[in-house]
Amino acid sequence: MIVSTTFEVAGRPIAQHLGLARGNVVRSRFIGRDIVAGLRMIVGGEIHEYTKLLAESREQALDRMLENARAMGADAVIGVRFETTDAGQGQATEVLAYGTAVKLG
Repeated sequence: MIVSTTFEVAGRPIAQHLGLARGNVVRSRFIGRDIVAGLRMIVGGEIHEYTKLLAESREQALDRMLENARAMGADAVIGVRFETTDAGQGQATEVLAYGTAVKLG
């Protein structure tokens, strides 16, 4: 499956737009991870625990978007973007991956 942040695939014409492909995940924080992250916030620097959590969430959202695109019969997803929002009064984070599912010529 070709994934592109642009709205075209170099050298391949788009034969058909199939619609929006999307995948999301909502993850809550873990109290043990929050304690370590809180200590890191005091001294400054990167909060590795949250960096890892968000990276894993992005990958899972991307995988779910690709599953959605495959179910639509797509060869590629173009215009791919990510959105991140707080959910559950800051106790969880949603990561959404979305783009346009297409058939290539």
